Amino acid sequence: MRNINLRYIEETYDKDGILSSFKTRCPENFNFGYDIVDDIAINDPGRRALVWCNTKGEERSFTFADIKRYSDKTANYLSSLGIRKGDKVIVVLKRHYQFWFIAPAIHKMGAVLIPATFMLKKHDAEYRINMSSASAVICTADGDVADAFDEAEANCPTLKTKIIVGGSRKGWYDYNADIEEQPEKWERVETKSTDPFLIYFSSGTSGYPKMVLHDYSYPIGHILTAKHWQCVDPEGLHISIADTGWAKCAWGKIYGQWIMEAGLFVYDFDKFVPDEILSLIGKYKVTTLCCPPTMYRFFLREDLTKYDLSSLKGCYIAGEPLNPDVFNGWKKATGITLMEAFGQTETPPIICNIRGMTPRPGSAGKASPQFDVKLLDSDGQPCEVGQTGEIVVNMNPRPIGIIIEYYRDEARTAEAMRDGWYHTGDTAWQDEDGYIWYVGRNDDIIKSSGYRIGPFEIESVLLHHPAVSECAITGVPDPIRGAVVKATIVLREGVEPSEELKHELQEYVKHETAPYKYPRIIEFVDALPKTVNGKIRRSGIREKDNAK
Repeated sequence: MRNINLRYIEETYDKDGILSSFKTRCPENFNFGYDIVDDIAINDPGRRALVWCNTKGEERSFTFADIKRYSDKTANYLSSLGIRKGDKVIVVLKRHYQFWFIAPAIHKMGAVLIPATFMLKKHDAEYRINMSSASAVICTADGDVADAFDEAEANCPTLKTKIIVGGSRKGWYDYNADIEEQPEKWERVETKSTDPFLIYFSSGTSGYPKMVLHDYSYPIGHILTAKHWQCVDPEGLHISIADTGWAKCAWGKIYGQWIMEAGLFVYDFDKFVPDEILSLIGKYKVTTLCCPPTMYRFFLREDLTKYDLSSLKGCYIAGEPLNPDVFNGWKKATGITLMEAFGQTETPPIICNIRGMTPRPGSAGKASPQFDVKLLDSDGQPCEVGQTGEIVVNMNPRPIGIIIEYYRDEARTAEAMRDGWYHTGDTAWQDEDGYIWYVGRNDDIIKSSGYRIGPFEIESVLLHHPAVSECAITGVPDPIRGAVVKATIVLREGVEPSEELKHELQEYVKHETAPYKYPRIIEFVDALPKTVNGKIRRSGIREKDNAK
């Protein structure tokens, strides 16, 4: 290990050995493909970069020298097909190992990577191509997502090149068949750290997806993510359970982890089966694990004594707020403390529990030492202890890792970046010790009888009840109270809905939290509306209610 990360950071620690200051710096011509991947490949070629396996029992292992070789061959291949610096390339590759060849190749070329989920349909594909002016798509042969791009193509004049991975298809170039014959020598294409690097379509909970643009300095913004939050072991294996189409991939499956010279473990699956993941942790000696709270909840339903989890040194959680039941259950079952972090597609973690901190169940942690994070009230003033306000990040100057802009959307950019702050649209409150407690999205806050009620706390309470599998809290307009709390609930298998159960759940919430927060309306449903990224769409529930 050569401590490459130290080239790009300055860090200091307090008397207790906890990180107190963390500053990043980025060379003018920084390029992750050359300055991280190739640097390691040249100077430590045998270092393990990626261990991959799938549900068919296939397995591949790649060193950094392998990643350099295949990313260079891929860059030559894409160049031969007419892809150039600045071109937008949509990449839909699920968890295929080829993603880790293709992403560095696109970066080396100076092109713009646009990851996307395999759940896209025709309308989604057409929207993404036309909004970004994408000239190429690289897509998995699995499932029917390639159909979506074929159906959209006639309405997408900028789309010139389609490349399939894992099969052959009419009208598409075959990546796997073509890549081996490509030259291995690739000459560096100069890029600026301020050049467009990565665009994520962030679906949010309402409206059309926004294009979140990051520049070539973005990977440096994730050094703290890997080093001080996930605490990856350079000699170990880190797994973040996320599809490559999600921003969680950038958080946990490539940038910060490889800058820390750590190996990635990737399991290529379609359906999440807790038993499979738990078994693989022991088989491959995975050292750090990161996934959403829902997955930990499913892990806890297994008999964890059947699995060898002795290799795990740390477990991390993000993607949605952490309920105390999961925190306490995992600690009791494994002895490992879950370390939560909060951030967005637009940011690295901006609130987190870093190495040496003692997490508080239900809190996302403290403001990251990498950023100047505040909670502001509706008048733009700092909040008092216990007061709910919007989470904002100081943009003077713009910190490395924070969104450049909402691409081609000046109005949304201006709304999010005003008065010298990046406004996240998320609300929280801070306790006297600096721990921050998530409340909800600005548009999810329920104002009832003069109270401001965040959905997360009530959802956390309901998820403790043995009858509840999933739930979402929303507000329903009320002529007297302004709004009343509604709980939309998916029951556990075998539990039948009834009026008696509704009353039981209402009394349960009254007993577990302030009585004014209890759901006056409860609706049982088979499934909750979700975005393509798997987030619950409370706005979908509100829209349905308003249409009644």
